[in-house]
Amino acid sequence: MKGSVYNYQMCRSIKKLRYPEHFPEDEEIHAAALQYIRKISGYRQPSQINQLAFEKAVDEVAVSTRTLLEKIQLNAAGK
Repeated sequence: MKGSVYNYQMCRSIKKLRYPEHFPEDEEIHAAALQYIRKISGYRQPSQINQLAFEKAVDEVAVSTRTLLEKIQLNAAGK
C-alpha cells in the first residue's frame, strides 16, 4: 500500500464528533460506530447469522471511539 492510510477522504455520512464546546453523547458515538460498520461490512442490516458479529463490532468501535475522544480531550486540556 502506497502512502499514508490517512490520505483517504472520510465517508460523508460519518459525522465529526470532536468539538471543543461539547463532548459527544453515547448515542452520537454509537450512531457513528454503526455507520462505520455498515460502510465497511457492506450491510445496512446484517443477516440473522451475522447479527451478533455486527453488533459486537459496533460496540467495539464505539468503545474505541470514546477512548480516543477522551484522550484527545485530556491532551487538549493540558495545553
